[in-house]
Amino acid sequence: MTSEAWQIQRKDQRARKRRLVLKQMKSNYFLYLFLLPAVVYLAIFAYAPMYGIQIAFKNFKPSKGITGSAWVGLKYFETFFNSPRFWTLLSNTLLISLYTLLAGFPMPIVLALMLNYIKSPKLKKFTQTVTYAPHFISLVVMVGMLNVFLSPRSGFVNTLITSLGGQSVFFMGSPDWFRHLYVWSGVWQSAGWGSIIYLAALSGVAPELHEAAIIDGANKFQRILSIDLPTIMPTMVILLIMNFGSVMNVGYEKVFLMQNNLNLTTSEVISTYTYKLGLQNAEYSYSTAIGLFNNVINFSLLLIVNRAARKLSGSSLW
Repeated sequence: MTSEAWQIQRKDQRARKRRLVLKQMKSNYFLYLFLLPAVVYLAIFAYAPMYGIQIAFKNFKPSKGITGSAWVGLKYFETFFNSPRFWTLLSNTLLISLYTLLAGFPMPIVLALMLNYIKSPKLKKFTQTVTYAPHFISLVVMVGMLNVFLSPRSGFVNTLITSLGGQSVFFMGSPDWFRHLYVWSGVWQSAGWGSIIYLAALSGVAPELHEAAIIDGANKFQRILSIDLPTIMPTMVILLIMNFGSVMNVGYEKVFLMQNNLNLTTSEVISTYTYKLGLQNAEYSYSTAIGLFNNVINFSLLLIVNRAARKLSGSSLW
């Protein structure tokens, strides 16, 4: 076959594929109509704002606009990397993120496995209600509860400590306590809600597998290891990849609400620093550069973890 004939054949194959795709889209057009609102939403609120990323490479002046501002290249990235606060911000962000991941990721799995083996329907519903409820508490109310409960003068925690002969502790003002309070209050608030997806995965386990395991003499722990965990493993891998993809995105709302001048050494993270620079100090280019650096790290981690998960477990996002 000559090269011209081969090229013609390739063009014909591509044309047939395009016709097949168009035919499938026409026959299932209603499914694409369902996707349209999500596509429009992402286009407006996720992709369109990417136009503003170029602010990180310019000396942005609101009066001149994005296109009229002077190009400065990597100036603001170099400023951030050479800043004495760079390593403090990076370490605080990573420590809180990894601590949250290590403490928070296994809890919904453990809770789902425990709920799955509760035989009493009433007890199961009551436990689910109690564990799901904290998810619906707003962050402002959550931090307000922490301030009230841990108050050095009137909080019941310090009241209990002093009644046992100890000394009152200013938990919210202590740098050593900040990470523990942030992480474990988050675990309490999100564990129940996060267990829902694992309970849904566990509901797909065939009862015959458990019946066969019981006949073979397997106890509950052995059944969990041999049946339940392998069943929910793909779900665990996907959620782990997604969590790693946002490991640098410590939500500034809760950190900012819990933050004060006394615990600033451990509570100042990249997201709060960006918020203060961009909105409070109006340093738009510098804050955009820091935010872009943060997102590039997240995207890189997502690619690395996704590839590793695909090789190790066969499950991945793509």
